Amino acid sequence: MKRLDRILIKLIVIQFIILICAQILVQQNNIQPYLSRVVQYEGVNKITITEWLETFSQSE
Repeated sequence: MKRLDRILIKLIVIQFIILICAQILVQQNNIQPYLSRVVQYEGVNKITITEWLETFSQSE
């Protein structure tokens, strides 16, 4: 039983480390365009912030 407990604890620790690394990776701004394909499909990955704001102000 102790062996199984040690294996489970190791798996939980490894899973937690992978979760933290994935969260840090998703938070990076320069990596987000590679992770999110929605931006590429919508075609908004190359517009400036002013064009982006104009899009929202025209829709109202």
